[in-house]
Amino acid sequence: MTVQSMTTTKTADVDGTLAQVYALAGAGADIVRVTCNEVEAAQGLAEIAPRSPVPVIADIHYQHRLALAAMEAGAHGLRLNPGNIRKESHIKAVAREAKDRGLPIRIGVNAGSLDKDLLEKHGTASPEALVESARKEVAYLEEVGFFDIKISVKHSNVPLMVESYRLLADAVDYPLHLGVTEAGPPPSGLIKSVAGIATLLNEGIGDTIRFSLTAEPVEEAKAGRMLLEFLGLRERKGVDLIACPSCGRAEVDVIEVATAAQKALEEANLPVQAAVMGCVVNGPGEAREADIGIAAGRGRGHLFIKGRVVRVVPEDEMVDALLDEARKLVAEGREARLAGAEADAEEAAAEDRRQLVEIQGDANKAAERRAAVAKTANPDPQRTDYGTGESRA
Repeated sequence: MTVQSMTTTKTADVDGTLAQVYALAGAGADIVRVTCNEVEAAQGLAEIAPRSPVPVIADIHYQHRLALAAMEAGAHGLRLNPGNIRKESHIKAVAREAKDRGLPIRIGVNAGSLDKDLLEKHGTASPEALVESARKEVAYLEEVGFFDIKISVKHSNVPLMVESYRLLADAVDYPLHLGVTEAGPPPSGLIKSVAGIATLLNEGIGDTIRFSLTAEPVEEAKAGRMLLEFLGLRERKGVDLIACPSCGRAEVDVIEVATAAQKALEEANLPVQAAVMGCVVNGPGEAREADIGIAAGRGRGHLFIKGRVVRVVPEDEMVDALLDEARKLVAEGREARLAGAEADAEEAAAEDRRQLVEIQGDANKAAERRAAVAKTANPDPQRTDYGTGESRA
């Protein structure tokens, strides 16, 4: 499963484009697309492609000769838009050249640039129209013996995007590139992209993804990488921070601490799942599945690994301690760090919890609620047959 993004530079600006390609690769992009909309862009591609750390795909619109020029420049693949390269002979000429060079082609159907004939036939950019456009282009490529194809049918409407890909997955056996086109700026663009892409990935549909955001391209790559990590489709390379939503028991500003921890762990590029919890009473237990975490209480932070407290530190040192321990955890492994736990950490943590419960009481009123549940289930304590399926007068 691969993540793709696209540069926003002029491809003729070789150094600027390469800088962005490297930044995208560092953020998690496996493939980077660059525009090839003029001869100068193709010439720039000739310098960019051999120096890129990841495959570079030339994005082609309108002029099939720029596709030929991009291949000559050393592009690692092409994206063709069936909506604006419509002449069959031109499409087949590009396919023959790509076949000779062993290069893949993505058929990139987009609701916003659908073939006018198909738009007129269907009346709108419907899922059926997008899939028909893709299949028509596939037929042209197959007729010249070209089969190194991947396909996308992007729509800005999430339900229509999902339905388009479902129809396409039933109709073809080629790799699919997923994306919600023109998703817009975060946070709405992120939400729309996750809604569409994650839905399909969880159905087993999709092979490459792109978040099309109105934002810096690096944000697209980060979002794509994180989505795949969260879905278990890629090994974690960055931090996954979980935090409680805060409540009356919280002893610190959870939002502030979580933000600081996220920033520190991301800057250190540590591949861990970390937890920031506002309460030492429940925090370590609730977040026991996290690799590492910190919980606050009584002016101190309880640093824990897989739910076990290994250090107790002053509150103002919590983020620094979390970062320090995370580095050691990545370098030495969990068992080594658990073995290196401070001898009195668990005892000190238990005392903090005891004092907090004494001061605050049972914030969740667990005992009262359990009693109320029991009374509802069995209003007559003399009867013992509730829940047995029997009925006695």
